[in-house]
Amino acid sequence: MFKNETKRAAFVRLANQRTNSVLDRLRVLGHCADQQRYEFSDEDVKRIFKAIDAELRAVKAKFQNSSRQQFQL
Repeated sequence: MFKNETKRAAFVRLANQRTNSVLDRLRVLGHCADQQRYEFSDEDVKRIFKAIDAELRAVKAKFQNSSRQQFQL
């Protein structure tokens, strides 16, 4: 956080930067779909998107559960 920056302003600034970074990296990953340059199997693609989906679910859960911490044994 910058001096005198509110928590909201810091969130907006960082969320914009980081979301755009993720989107840019996904676009770069999309370049690997060029079958004239690269060889890949359906299984390779499934593994890539399984990993991305799992991480996306984990991050979504952090946002959804950030204020609802419950004790559980």
